[in-house]
Amino acid sequence: MTISFNQISASLRTPGVYVEFDNSKAVQGLALDVTRPLMLGQMLTSGSATALVPVRVTSAAQAVRLFGRGSMLAQMVAAWKTANSDSDLWVMPLADNSAGQAASGTITVSGTPTAAGTLALYVAGQRVQVAIAAGQSAATVATAIAAAINADADLIVTASATTTVVTLTCRHKGQVFNGMDLRLNYYPGESTPSGLGIAFTTVNGGSGNPDLTDALAALGDVQYHHLCSPYADVANLVLLEDEFGSRWDGMRQIEGQVWTATVGSHSSLSTLGASRNSEVLSILGVQGSPTPVWVIAAIYTAVAIKALDNDPARPLQTLVLTGMLAPSESLRFTRTERNLLLFDGISTFTVAADGTCAIERAITTYQVNSSGLPDPSYLDVETLATLAVLRRTMRSRLAQKFPRHKLANDGTNYGIGQAIVTPSLLRAELIALAREWETRGWVENIDDFKDQLIVERNADDANRVDAVIPPDLINQLRVFAGQVQFRV
Repeated sequence: MTISFNQISASLRTPGVYVEFDNSKAVQGLALDVTRPLMLGQMLTSGSATALVPVRVTSAAQAVRLFGRGSMLAQMVAAWKTANSDSDLWVMPLADNSAGQAASGTITVSGTPTAAGTLALYVAGQRVQVAIAAGQSAATVATAIAAAINADADLIVTASATTTVVTLTCRHKGQVFNGMDLRLNYYPGESTPSGLGIAFTTVNGGSGNPDLTDALAALGDVQYHHLCSPYADVANLVLLEDEFGSRWDGMRQIEGQVWTATVGSHSSLSTLGASRNSEVLSILGVQGSPTPVWVIAAIYTAVAIKALDNDPARPLQTLVLTGMLAPSESLRFTRTERNLLLFDGISTFTVAADGTCAIERAITTYQVNSSGLPDPSYLDVETLATLAVLRRTMRSRLAQKFPRHKLANDGTNYGIGQAIVTPSLLRAELIALAREWETRGWVENIDDFKDQLIVERNADDANRVDAVIPPDLINQLRVFAGQVQFRV
């Protein structure tokens, strides 16, 4: 008997018809798994979730119950679900750092309104409308502002009024909340009632972001293909880079990409980007948006992975960052400034005439190789996403077709139906797989792939096959440069 059965015994004497099933050739095309993104962020004690325990979240309403109304995570999930309602979102809630401090800022009211109107106040990108009556005292207006803020339980702050000063205090502790945007009249048509003066002090004093050490340890070896982090402080970036860098290792093979955002001037963003050098990390640089950085991080991640799940090689440029409010024109980076950021490891966005924000180019922070020399090999996030899907589909194909095979040299005269594989059969399977990658638009130049592909038995271990697999990743159309040589 030459057929290799998996279940039916070779020593049968009892009569009967015995039939087993073999799924090794059942799958047609590529076996693509569903990617699992993970979001990190802070919860309030009013939430029902357990810190450091990942939970699947399907709606913004569920996030409110799990993480507390007005929490960082409730805001992040709401923004995510608006930008991407399809991805299978998992969230690991974090408690506030017990050693941290909450950020705070003030709104100072002055003058007396000479006419009734509506005060359009924006707190971390969320509008709070306050009714103003003619002749109200500054202290009365301050009390009304505090009441309106406290009436919106979805805001990240609470408010208290003392005479003419409203103090805003973050519901959470942490430095990530420093610099939270406070402003008046974002949209055209909004105006402050005449005679009324409003002044802000910067939200500051927050310290002690959660330390991600325990959160990353709690992941174990569960694969999360993408991780959204609201924290871009260097201490936590180092932890994320180390953990997710190791997940790409050939022995772990649970690769994932890290996405975050940070707010700063062109100089501070360049300094941060130039200090990092990780192919697994992508940082979107922002200046002047009313939308808070933790929400921007959620939007950036949600938009990017929705597109990459559809096609990991297709460029992310022009994808709308749904829900992100544009900076004022004076605070938008120029093309020259954005180009410099893209050489410093910082991803960029553009703003259309109607205020729509869109990804311009999503890059990693990888800039130099181990010798400290410029290296663009891992520059674009699409490269990492494509490599990830190539490895996953290759592992799936080989495990599916050759799960319990014996290994023989090429030319061995074995019976038809035997569960035996040879280096040449493995080589043919890899070429067939590469053809499918090519059809998907992930690789090109398959003839070169065939010429450079090496599959051979290991010289020291007869049970092992070694291979050099040389896919030529497809590229993205980034720039068209033309010279018009006109005639008159």
